[in-house]
Amino acid sequence: MATKLVRGMGNFFKSCACTRQGRCPHPYAIRFRDATGRQREETGFPTQQDALDQLTKIYNEKRTTPRQHAELKREIGKQRFGEYASDWLGRQRHYAVGSTRTTKQILRTQLLPVVGSRRLNTFTSTIVEDFIKSMEERGVGLATQQNSFETLKKVLLDAKLRGGIVEDPFAGVAPPGYIPDQVIIPTLDEIHALKAVASDGLRLIIDLMSGCGHRNGEAYAANIERMVADDAYRITEQIDGVTRQRARLKHRRPGEFREVPMPGTVRESLLAYADRHGADANGYLLRTQRSPHWAHSTLDYQWGAAKKRAGISRKLNPYSLRHQGFGVVV
Repeated sequence: MATKLVRGMGNFFKSCACTRQGRCPHPYAIRFRDATGRQREETGFPTQQDALDQLTKIYNEKRTTPRQHAELKREIGKQRFGEYASDWLGRQRHYAVGSTRTTKQILRTQLLPVVGSRRLNTFTSTIVEDFIKSMEERGVGLATQQNSFETLKKVLLDAKLRGGIVEDPFAGVAPPGYIPDQVIIPTLDEIHALKAVASDGLRLIIDLMSGCGHRNGEAYAANIERMVADDAYRITEQIDGVTRQRARLKHRRPGEFREVPMPGTVRESLLAYADRHGADANGYLLRTQRSPHWAHSTLDYQWGAAKKRAGISRKLNPYSLRHQGFGVVV
C-alpha cells in the first residue's frame, strides 16, 4: 500500500503482493508529478530511504523551478512533433544547404506521416520502438532508417534538453541495424585509366578529390585563386550539387575554411585547365554550357561514361576517390 508524504511530494510503495513488504527483497517504486504536471513513476529503489531521497530531490527541484520556467516546459511538451521539428530545423544554422534539404526530406517522407501529430510529452521508448518497426514493415532501406532514427533522436533530445520531455525516450532502444557498404578504393591504375579517357573537367575533379581530399561539391567550386601557396589549397566553399548555388562548407560556419596540402600534380592540373579553358571573373574553373557551375548530375554522367570507356566494372563512385589518400595523383 502506498505511503503518503508531504502534500505534492508524491509517495513510495511496493507493487508486490508480499504480506510483509518492509522485509521482502522487492524494490520500492515512487510516484510523483513532474514539473509539467504529468504523473510519473520510477522503480528500482532497494530501501525506503533511497525512495524517499529521490522523492525529496524531485520535490526540491520543482519548488526551486520558477513558475514561468515550468509553464514554458509544459508548453513545449504539449507541442506536436511536426511543429517542434520545423522550429528545431530553423535553429540549425550550422547546417549546410544540402544537410537542411536532406533533413527536410527525411521529416516529410518518414517522420511526419507517422509521428508528426504526436505531442512531445507522449514520446516513450515504446513509441520510438514502434516507429522503427513501422519502417521495417514498410520496407524502408536501412540507410534511410538510420538517417530517420538519428533525425528523430536529435529533435526529441533537443526537446528533452529544453524540458518538454522528462524521461529519455531512447533509453534501451536499439537503433536500426544499418551496416554501411564497404568503400571500394580505386587503385592508381584505375585512376590513371579514368583520367586517360575523361574530359578535362572530370580530370580536374579526379585530381582534386584524390590529391587534395575534396568532397564532390568542393571540387565543383575549383578556383584558381584558392592556390594560396605552391603546395597549399584553401577550400572556402562548395557548390550545392542540386541547386548549383554556392554554399558554405560542411561542418563549418560561414566564412570558415580549411587548407589542405596540394601535390605538384594538382597544381599543374589547375593551371593547365585555367590555361586551356580560362576562369570566370571570380576565378571559378568548372562550368557547363548552360550553367556557371557543375552539379551532381554533371559528375554522374561524366563519371559513368569514363568508367565505361576505361573498361572499369568495379563499383567505384567519385566519392571513393577521397579514400585513396591525399597526394597520390601522378
